[in-house]
Amino acid sequence: MLKRLDAAYGTGRTKAEGLWWKWKIDPMTIDCVLVYAQAGHGRRASVYTDYTFAVWNRPPADKAEADAVLEAIARKEPAQPGALQLVAFAKAYSGLTDEEFRQVDAIIRKTTLEKFGPVRSVKPSLVFELGFEGINRSPRHKSGIAVRFPRMLRIRHDKPLHEANSLADWRFC
Repeated sequence: MLKRLDAAYGTGRTKAEGLWWKWKIDPMTIDCVLVYAQAGHGRRASVYTDYTFAVWNRPPADKAEADAVLEAIARKEPAQPGALQLVAFAKAYSGLTDEEFRQVDAIIRKTTLEKFGPVRSVKPSLVFELGFEGINRSPRHKSGIAVRFPRMLRIRHDKPLHEANSLADWRFC
């Protein structure tokens, strides 16, 4: 946030008066897979809008290896230690239009594998481009990483699941 030196502290929409200016940087991005969903709040309470995303723990050798993992998930088989798997790293609930949320909601309802209270695990079938402001190590997450201010930038209908990013793409972390 940039602020004029002679500007008094104000509350509310002081930036509308030209005293403050929010300088936004382009977000970092990653292509990830939708793995869990939860209903939204308020006017979106009847639509699944709060999503948990995962990346591959390592790059899949090929489409067949990734498909085998997806089939194991559909059979509700636990991941084998050291094997290829999707690891959750972020939750996001903003960035899509109401129409996009409705389309994703329909897919979630068709591909639900299990219900855990308000949360549904879904068969991985959608890739999203997620934007975020920063990344840190996190011992609390299975992936070992956490992102700051995640938001959905778009649904990647053009990208197959095996081409979603992996932890190896975050070498700087």
